[in-house]
Amino acid sequence: MKKLFLLAVAMMTVCAVSAQNELIAKFNEGVAAMNNKDFAAAITAYEAFIDKGADSDDTAVLANVAQAKKYAVQCYMVLGGRNAKMQNFEKAEEVLSEGVMKAELYGETQLLAKMKSRLADIYFAHGATAYNSKDYATAVKVFSKGYEANPRNTNLALNLAMSYCELGQFETGMEIYRNVAAMNPERHAEAVAKAKEMITFYTTNQVAKLQAEGNNDGVIAMAEKMLAEDPASALAEKIRLQAYNGKKEYDKVIELGETAAMAQTSDEDKSDVYFLIGAAYNAKYNAGGNKDEALKNKVVEYMGKVTAGNAVEGAKAAIADLTK
Repeated sequence: MKKLFLLAVAMMTVCAVSAQNELIAKFNEGVAAMNNKDFAAAITAYEAFIDKGADSDDTAVLANVAQAKKYAVQCYMVLGGRNAKMQNFEKAEEVLSEGVMKAELYGETQLLAKMKSRLADIYFAHGATAYNSKDYATAVKVFSKGYEANPRNTNLALNLAMSYCELGQFETGMEIYRNVAAMNPERHAEAVAKAKEMITFYTTNQVAKLQAEGNNDGVIAMAEKMLAEDPASALAEKIRLQAYNGKKEYDKVIELGETAAMAQTSDEDKSDVYFLIGAAYNAKYNAGGNKDEALKNKVVEYMGKVTAGNAVEGAKAAIADLTK
């Protein structure tokens, strides 16, 4: 019995060594394929080795499993880049998306960040054709996947936001623009400035659209939402005041006017707000039969603060009319 037991142990040892050798051979197969730049074959070999070696008790095998995980993710990255270089963007996205999943599964956090950044770059390149052709629906479809992979890719984010706005999905576009505008201005100065510029551009367009529809309440609601997200928004203060003026709610214009004026960052915008306040006082003065000297003085006071922009001549004319 003792001899049979020893023989069984010996057979088990031989089997264990044989299995370990097969595992190492599979790892070496991956290394050889990787060195030959056959990255698809390398991925297949590495992943087979990882699947079989992950449960091993052998420290050497486990060390190679850790290395195989890193190498496999690197192969996904190179293979995705190779497809992108050949303009085969869909295949590149497929490969890199799989690579992202494997990097997450294997706990390769540094490579995961690089993979997501590379994937976003490829989505940006893929979506650029549709974007440049003004096919914004397709651009959104592609760019949004890249934005999900890497929201800090500012070029991609700005183009995605514009695509949404051009499709009429104003709120979605604004949310992305605000995310970019909130980035570190020292590291992303150009992108932050561009996002703020486009927020003003598309908000102004949206206000013009609502005003053409006579929907001043819609403008006010939009401004209130903007102020809830950014209480210091000069643009929101200004368009809200314009909307109340459009509704002829002059008391509200006067109530909110000084705060709106103080929020403005340019002489032109500040003057526009002062003109609205002066016009509100003037409307109240006219409604009272032009008899209230206090209201008249307020008109002159605020119109006198209009020193820049397109409202200057109108303000001068108003003052001249009241003081002649």
